[in-house]
Amino acid sequence: MADPKSSRAPSGATGVLVLASGEVVWGSGFGAEGQAVGEVCFNTAMTGYQEVMTDPSYAGQIINFTFPHIGNVGTNPEDVEALNPHALGAIVRQDVTDPSNFRSTQHFDAWMKANGRIGISGIDTRALTRLIRVAGAPNAVIAHSADGAFDVPAMLARAKAWAGLEGMDLAKDVTTLQTYGWDQGLWKLGGGYAAPAKGSKKVVAIDYGIKHNILRNLVDVGCDVTIVSATATFEEIMAHAPDGLFLSNGPGDPAATGEYAVPVIKQWLETKKPLFGICLGHQMLGLAVGAKTEKMHQGHRGANHPVKRLSDGAVEITSMNHGFAVDAATLPANAKATHISLFDGSNCGFELADQPAFSVQYHPEASPGPQDSHYLFEKFAGMMGD
Repeated sequence: MADPKSSRAPSGATGVLVLASGEVVWGSGFGAEGQAVGEVCFNTAMTGYQEVMTDPSYAGQIINFTFPHIGNVGTNPEDVEALNPHALGAIVRQDVTDPSNFRSTQHFDAWMKANGRIGISGIDTRALTRLIRVAGAPNAVIAHSADGAFDVPAMLARAKAWAGLEGMDLAKDVTTLQTYGWDQGLWKLGGGYAAPAKGSKKVVAIDYGIKHNILRNLVDVGCDVTIVSATATFEEIMAHAPDGLFLSNGPGDPAATGEYAVPVIKQWLETKKPLFGICLGHQMLGLAVGAKTEKMHQGHRGANHPVKRLSDGAVEITSMNHGFAVDAATLPANAKATHISLFDGSNCGFELADQPAFSVQYHPEASPGPQDSHYLFEKFAGMMGD
């Protein structure tokens, strides 16, 4: 940590992270030059950094990767969860090396440059993780300058002035602007993504920041998927004559997104047709049935989170990415908890007793992460029948 009054980097430093609390962390910049302000969070996944960087749920956030060797397998055009990256930047321990993987088509540094994303290497990422665990996810400015010149006081002022994610609706920033269909299936080694297929179960997916692998899993269980904007009206959804409604993951404060999303979901619930929500979609369903959401101290982000399935006591190892959670104590009587986190006991899923609607806080589609929970897509398809 350094004195925030200094604007000149230590010898050789070309990257800096300036926390709103005043700490300054120096390192080596890579990727694009410039600066960005956001919330710093940590991710414990050991693989899938390209999928993490392109996950729309990370909009407004800077990722501190706890696994030290980020960039070692390069990048490729297949391992993306959205058309463009949404995480603002990457903080890593080791310098990004030349890629060593047969699927790589581009160096991670070059990919970050091409996509306007800032990286810093040479950081004690575990120390930064401990700081986040103690003090919570901080607001900060990440910057990269090849000449090592930084206006640290100005960056500190910018970090302090940034409002933070609480109260911020980011779904509108990442959602699709046009309705479109999806027919690509799951990826397999040696074969790529499955050929286009058209299912028999018509599903409308509301895009609050949807990941591509969610759509692939829906196709895999026989769904004919149409994606609509986060701000789509109930009438616009029903115009597609859906058999089921899917509520996607996404960034920002669920309470803010809920201002326009919850009334639509309430109307859907009146139809008694199947509904499935993931992550932000889980929180949206929670708000729609009268529960409340809350900002978490540090959040859950990684590919190794144990979740207990309450129906039989089985433990699923899951992929997670969320900084807000449904307050289990506020769930109504007709909402039965189905999953809980074994890390902190927070709610990770519930279902409604009086209609075919359920949701989970974690990511059963993985990308990156384990595939223990793929059965949830089959459950949703089964609710819609043949």
